[in-house]
Amino acid sequence: MIWRFRGHEFDLSARSLIVGILNATPDSFSDGGAFLDPESACAHGMSLLADGAQILDIGGESTRPGAIPVTAEEEMSRIVPVIRKLRGKTSVPISIDTSKAVVAEAALRAGADIINDVTALRGDPGMQSLAKKSEAGLILMHMQGNPETMQQNPSYPNDDVVESVAKFLSARRDAAIGFGVDSAAIILDPGLGFGKTVEHNLALIRNLPRLIDIGSPMMIGHSRKSFLGSFDKKVGGKRIWPGVAVTCLAWQLGARLFRVHDPLPHLEALRMTEAVLRT
Repeated sequence: MIWRFRGHEFDLSARSLIVGILNATPDSFSDGGAFLDPESACAHGMSLLADGAQILDIGGESTRPGAIPVTAEEEMSRIVPVIRKLRGKTSVPISIDTSKAVVAEAALRAGADIINDVTALRGDPGMQSLAKKSEAGLILMHMQGNPETMQQNPSYPNDDVVESVAKFLSARRDAAIGFGVDSAAIILDPGLGFGKTVEHNLALIRNLPRLIDIGSPMMIGHSRKSFLGSFDKKVGGKRIWPGVAVTCLAWQLGARLFRVHDPLPHLEALRMTEAVLRT
């Protein structure tokens, strides 16, 4: 299970990866406004790496439920200085979380290595050719609707979220390869919380093997999301420990990348799970 892009190569069958979340936004659901200044954002990125993240995923536009889109110019003003500062301090892969080709291209020029597109190359036609010519890593995510409306009574044909997401991700993977993207560069993400109820999220986690059968490594982005606090009113606001439990379960079910806000507890639990369960 090799992930290969822009001079980087990871054997995900040997060791899974923690992806640290760095939101340079005023309105992200968990840490909006905390890292708007490039200096503080860069410092936080380095802290995520010190805590065990092996990749940084940087976003300049919130995709939380109800989020309002921002212009490409605003998005670039938030993320490009951060990427430049980080690239001066570290060589680890940097991912740009955007659905706009012009933003992704600016981020790649500044030093990013991966495009994380929540629209799976559907939001901007220019992203298709950019994904091919840049040879960047490519993360394709499932989202029903858009951030403004996606959590307004989400539903799926025959009440089968797993089959719907599997068909979508398979089709988008095929489309990316058809555009000329190397299959070894592609990662898939079921989009937990993006147009899903609590039960939809649980079904997708439970059925990760069905999604992994599509043929690309799977990343999950579950960190701090509200569904993690649905089962016990005592769960704290950051919902770290339910998230750690999901990381370990998802690894056992085949996921190999984990996009999180708090790398250290996830990494420690993940490495222990790997040691016990790997044969």
